[in-house]
Formats: sequence, C-alpha cells, structure tokens
Amino acid sequence: MSARDAAVQVDGRPTTDPDRGLTAAEVEQRVAEGKANDAPDPRSRSLLDIIKANTLTWFNLVIGSMWAIMLLVAPFQDSLFGFAIVANTLIGIVQEYRASRVLARLSLIGAARPTVRRDGLDVSVAAHEVVLDDVIVLSTGDQLVVDGIVLDSAGLEIDESLLTGEADPVGKAVGDQAMSGSFVVAGSGRYVATAVGRASFASGLTEQAKKFHLTNSELRTAISGFIRSISFLLLPIGALLLFSQAVRADIPIKDAIRGTIAGMVTMVPEGLVLLTSIAMAVAVIRLAAKRVLVQDMPAVEVLARVDVVCVDKTGTLTQPGMHLRSVIPVNAVLPVSPANDVSSSGQQQGLIEDALGALASAQTNPNPTLQAIAEAHRHPGWQVQASVPFSSARKWSSATFAGRGTWVLGAPEMLLADDHPARATAEALAADGARVLALGTLEQPADPEQPITGLSCAALVVIDQRLRPDAAQTVQYFLDQDVTVKVISGDNATTVGAIAAQAGVPGAADPVDARELPESTEELAAVMAESSVFGRVTPLQKQAMVDALHRNGATVAMTGDGVNDVLALKSADLGIAMGSGSSATRAVAQLVLLEDRWAVMPSVVAEGRRVLGNIERVSDVFLTKSFYAIITSVATAIFAVEFPFLPRHLTVIGALTIGIPGFFLALMPNTERFRPGFFKRVLLFSAPAGMIAAACAFTSYGLARSLGEPLPSCQSAATVTLFIVATAVLLQSARPLNLLRIGIVALMIVLFLGILFIPFFSQFFALSLGPERYALISVSVGLVGAVLVWVATLVTDRWRRPQ
Repeated sequence: MSARDAAVQVDGRPTTDPDRGLTAAEVEQRVAEGKANDAPDPRSRSLLDIIKANTLTWFNLVIGSMWAIMLLVAPFQDSLFGFAIVANTLIGIVQEYRASRVLARLSLIGAARPTVRRDGLDVSVAAHEVVLDDVIVLSTGDQLVVDGIVLDSAGLEIDESLLTGEADPVGKAVGDQAMSGSFVVAGSGRYVATAVGRASFASGLTEQAKKFHLTNSELRTAISGFIRSISFLLLPIGALLLFSQAVRADIPIKDAIRGTIAGMVTMVPEGLVLLTSIAMAVAVIRLAAKRVLVQDMPAVEVLARVDVVCVDKTGTLTQPGMHLRSVIPVNAVLPVSPANDVSSSGQQQGLIEDALGALASAQTNPNPTLQAIAEAHRHPGWQVQASVPFSSARKWSSATFAGRGTWVLGAPEMLLADDHPARATAEALAADGARVLALGTLEQPADPEQPITGLSCAALVVIDQRLRPDAAQTVQYFLDQDVTVKVISGDNATTVGAIAAQAGVPGAADPVDARELPESTEELAAVMAESSVFGRVTPLQKQAMVDALHRNGATVAMTGDGVNDVLALKSADLGIAMGSGSSATRAVAQLVLLEDRWAVMPSVVAEGRRVLGNIERVSDVFLTKSFYAIITSVATAIFAVEFPFLPRHLTVIGALTIGIPGFFLALMPNTERFRPGFFKRVLLFSAPAGMIAAACAFTSYGLARSLGEPLPSCQSAATVTLFIVATAVLLQSARPLNLLRIGIVALMIVLFLGILFIPFFSQFFALSLGPERYALISVSVGLVGAVLVWVATLVTDRWRRPQ
C-alpha cells in the first residue's frame, strides 16, 4: 500500500496529500473548527486554581468561622490571627503563581516541537499547533503528540511501553495505528493525525493520571497526617473547653468563647503547609535561574533524598558531539562484485571510506556517531536498496546498496565472534575511552529481528569522546555527600570504564559487561550493590537496574538524554533529562537541565536539601505549638479556670517564635541530607518541648493566681513564660546556630520587649511586665523551662541525629 493510498483510506474519507501536507488555509480552517491539538497541560494551574487551592481548605473554613465569631464577641485585637492567616494565604498565592509563571516560560524551551509537512515544506511547530489531518514527520527520539495512521516507514520502530506496558518496540508499517504518548526508538517515517487534543489516546490518560498536584510527597503527606489527627481533636477539645469555662467556671459566655477560640486556633499548625508550599515554590524559582526546569513540584523533595545517581556516559560525563579519530583496516574478504574489485590496500581504504560515507548518508536521522562519520566521509552516491536503522537494543545499523552488497556498522561485541582477531584490537582501543565500531559486509541483507552472523570485518572505526571539564568535580561532590555514582551506558564496557575512571568514579577499573548480568532482580540487586560501572546495557536492562537498586533500598536519580533512557527515567525516583535530549526523554523526566550542564547537579541537590532540612526545622516549632495548645486547653478544662491567654497573646507568641522566624528559617541554606523518619524525628522534638512549654506557662499562671494577682497579670505571667520557653525551642530548632540565625532570634526578643514596655503596644496587646511578684515568677519559671528544653533536646538528639 502506498503512502498516498493509506492516506485516502483513513477513516474511510479522503485526507491529506502526504507529500504536500495541509495548506495554510486548511490549517486555519481546522483551527477555527476546534480541530487543533489543544489538550490541557497536566502540570499547569491557572491563577484561579492556585487561589482555590490556597483558600478553599477545611482549616481555612474552621479558622475563618472562628475569626468571624471573634469579631462579634471580642475586641479587635483578639481577631488578629485572622489577618495573619489572610496575609499568609496571599503570600502563598503570590509565590506559587510566580513559580507557575517561571515554569510556563521554561516549559516553552523544553517542550516537544513536532515537525509537520505543510505546503510541501517541513516546519517545526508547537504541539498544540498540530491540527487534524496534519502530516507529521517522525525521526528517532521524537514523541508522538497526536494519534494517527502511518503513511510511510523506513525501519520505523515505536516504543509504546508508557501506554501499554509492553516493553518491546513495535515495528510500524504503512497503515498501522500510531498512538500519542509513544516515542520513536529507531528509523523514521510519517503519519497523518486522526485524533487530536482531548480525543487522543494519551490525553485521556494524562488528564486522569498526571494532573498537577502539590501534595504528592512524603514530606507533605506526613504533615497532612498530623494535621488530620489534629482535626479529630479540635472539635472535642473545643467543646470541652467551652463547657468548662461557661458552665463549670461560670465565666461570661463571650469570655468563654474568646478563650475557647484562642485554644482551638493555636492547636492548628496552619502556617506549616503554607511554608512548605512557599519553600518549594521558591526552590522552583531558584532552580529556574540555573536553567533547570522542574516539571513536578515534589521533585524538589526527592532531590534531597537521593542516595544513588545513575548517569549515562555519552552527553553526561562526556562533552556533546563526537569526531572520527581513525579508521583501521582489517584484512578481510570484501564482497565479490565488479564495483568492489580492489587490488591494493589504497583501493581497499578508499572502498572502506566510501562505505562509511554511504552508511552515514543512508540513515534519514543519523545519531551522533553517524554524524561524526558523515562529517569525515562524503556520500559516494551509492544507491540504497534496503536499510536497518540503528537502535539501542540492536547496537548496529546496516544498508544494502545496489552492486555494493550489504554493509553493517556497529558494536564489535554484537557483530564479531569472541575469538575474532579484531576484538582484541577493539578492546585495546576502547581502553582510553574511545568508542570503537566494527565495519563489515554480509552476503545477504541484514534481518533486524536476528543477530548478525557471518560478518566479514573490513575495518575498525574509532570515535573520540571528551570528558566534560567539570565531570570529575561533580562526581567528587556526590561522593563527598555520601551519594553513590553509577555509570550505565550502552557503549563498550571498557570504553565506559575508561571514561568513568577519568571522572573519578569508584569501581571504574572493573566495568561490568551487561550482557553477562543475571535476569533475576534479586541477583541483579547483588551485582548493583558491588559494581558501579556498566557497559553494553540495553534499555530494558537500564530499567531493571533501577528496579534492582530500589530493591536495595536506594532512592535513585537517573539522568539521560536518549530514547534508550526513557524507561529507566520513568522507573527512577527522580528522572533528569538533558535539554538537548529527545522529546520523549524530556516528557517523562521530572527535571530538565535546559543547558545540558550536569555540573549544575550539585546546586540542584543542595536546593532540595535546603528545602527539606529547613521544613523539618520549622515543623519542630509549629508542632510544638500544637502540643502546648492541646495540653493547655485540656488543663484549663480540667481545672475549670479562665483560659491563661487572650487570643492576641497567642498571636504575638506565634508570630515572634514561629511565623516570622520560621519564614526565614525555611529559606536559609541547609546542606544536611534528608533522612527517612521525618515525622518520628519531629514528634521526638516537639512532643516533649510542647509539654514543657505548656507545663511552665500553666505553672506561672497558677502561681500568679495563688498570689491573688488580677487576671490580666496572671495572663501576662503565662505569656512571658511561654515566650521564653518557645524562644528556647526556636533556638534548639535553628541549630547549628550562626550569626544570622542568632540575629533573627535576638530581633524577636527585642520586638517582644518592645511590646512589653512601650505603652501603646503594651495596652494594645494587654501585656505588661512590672516590678510585681508575677513578673519574677514568669521570668524564673520561663528560664527553668528553657533549661528543661535544652536537657530534653540533649536526650532526644540521641534518636534524632545520626550517630
């Protein structure tokens, strides 16, 4: 069936001329009819979506309701907590919107741009500009952005594993269905778009399975779990507190409501989720400045948890591009034909050079190796009768030429027997990091489904690759950070080992040939634990290696740029693609290095560690607040007394010991690697700290009451004590201390003293510290509490910190 015939038969209706493509008028008509590939971006959110996500939450509803009640029953000062929540929410909306705008701009750089045939010319367009009946030109590495029917195929092989789960590439012939979301692994061809936008196969999967989400992370799951637990306690404790004050203590209902709301609002760590979102959004903006595109927000968290980095040799450790070093003839019997009749070594050398030029020109989409050969050897004008494109699984390509026979170029291990004399030469050449290929002839055209046998080797082709100047420094950074580096490449194991040795990768002296790897995941996991450098790895083996590392308990980051890396990138905890890599690779990766600089990875990892380490710090103080609020509320209900704090008191404590310093702590540098057990460590710190804070504050309150102090003085005593203990908690959480962190804490203390001693603020917040007995009690009990926090931290650190 011809390409033109296939086009006519699509859906039983006439369609596009495959050679001319659509005209500009036909494209405009289809756009006007809504037949463009306008599918929603699964990773983007509109401003309205961001506003709704930050405002329409259960806790905002609860706290907003309490704020409205407080405005009715209490002075304005006791309603300040509501304004703080509004301000925090606005900050969160602004930061997330900024991050989304930055991502949108960078996404345009890294997005797939399919090539379409229009008015007889091949033009590159954005994916959303493809319309129904467009003729799309395919080459190796392209991702299919719409569904369609194949019009012509030159060894076209498509990987549909991301859609169907089937690992083996599928050869496509004229008339076959091609689905969006798949990608080309070998050959080239054209297909006509039959379903676009929401009607395409992958679009349905995308909308269901890849919607933008900010909460899909271990960190946020742990925080959400704690908040969910608080939600179950909120209403019962609130009801108990209200009953105790209004009925048992016979306090006026307005004062009882005011005390109840003060306790309930303080129980909620409402700013913690917000600070987590802000920290991640700021990380996205910072990474964007380094030309790193974050395609999935939780990837920022995974950055900090990575303990194994798997890298490809080509394009990651080595510089982009290759060049031909030499062609070494091998004594071989060339095909017998008048065209190949050679009588001298010079003529044989000329034939080899012509064959290389012809092979490089025979591929419609040559890889970097063939491009290097094409630059060195011109096309001799040989006529191609049949060809097999290169694929990462086969590791060879071939072409049959009229009157010249069949020539094959590929990995010596795949083409030559183990005892072939040229194998030893190839291994020696590969020892210095060169890529070595075997060139030879076959008596019959090559079968892409069968291994090569009976090759008559004519020459060894030596291709040079250069190590990136910053590769060794980047590898050393990872090693210093206790991150294991593993090099996984489809190239010759000796070549890979030589390049890895130059980069300083441990174990490079003993590279492993992946053809000898076991198929069992358990056995493969043992090999992965012992070895670090692997060559002749197939795409399926790369994926299996990632799975084996997972079996060993590793958190794996995988870098890659070619279609042979797609499956491994998808399986890894963190997929990192090069900006110049294939569109399929960029599509499945969570991070894209837009400038192809692997050297940026240390700063990328450091950004992830900064976010997670700092969020753990602020979680310590936020959850401490929840614990002391719960304990104080329960104690108030048990003893049937007025609540020890006015809402404005707790607003001041929350702002000066949690909210303001927490914002700065969340954005400060932090190089500590994230360790499993985040929630356990936070609870080990915050539970005893919260108990100490509540006990000390309630003690000051009780002692002041027993001395006959008026209620405002008793509440001031409790507030001063709580501030001192909460400041001690903040200092412990901020470790290791430096001048900046000490300065922030000192500033909070100065602000609190200003509230106590500046008359306007003292009256506004109903706080004072005079020469009365309650003042001595509050400071003394607070200092005792600070010491107890320090002692408790010494004890809990034995479980929280690595030995």
